[in-house]
Amino acid sequence: MNYFEMFGLEETFSVDLKQLAERFQAIQKSVHPDRFAHASSQEQLLAVKKSTAVNDAYQTLKNPIKRAEYILSLRGVEIPSEQVTFSDNMFLMRQMELREMLAEIKFADDVDAAVFEVNQVLEIEFEQLFKAMQVSLHENSDNSNKSACESLRKLKFYQKLHLELDRLEDLLFDD
Repeated sequence: MNYFEMFGLEETFSVDLKQLAERFQAIQKSVHPDRFAHASSQEQLLAVKKSTAVNDAYQTLKNPIKRAEYILSLRGVEIPSEQVTFSDNMFLMRQMELREMLAEIKFADDVDAAVFEVNQVLEIEFEQLFKAMQVSLHENSDNSNKSACESLRKLKFYQKLHLELDRLEDLLFDD
């Protein structure tokens, strides 16, 4: 079943997260395995499967990146694996620059300031890509869906950089 239909939501990127959470809780109450504790083993198994499906749907729709991926998959857009390289040379160069910025943090005179600066750069660039992806998803044409897919792949790269920055920060300030 379509995740949006499961929660009675319009199939759009903009989702009211409060409404999603409320509907999730209501549906989860009705299918939760505890309600079927005295039912047959087949009914218990079915309840577990339904509960898992509802949880998966909720986790997908509440996360903007996963939601975008899901919408693109519903539209038949195949998202290349993360190992497929980008054909955007400018982005490839930017990846290298950002990785260099991360590597240089350890050697900065003011590590706090360096972490803050890299964090700011990552957040600003992530937000720009995120907005571009939203616009592309909203347009919903073959070209805009391909563009949304490329933006999505780039956003995942920024998420990984953010995780690397978090790990580095933990290492540097773990006292």
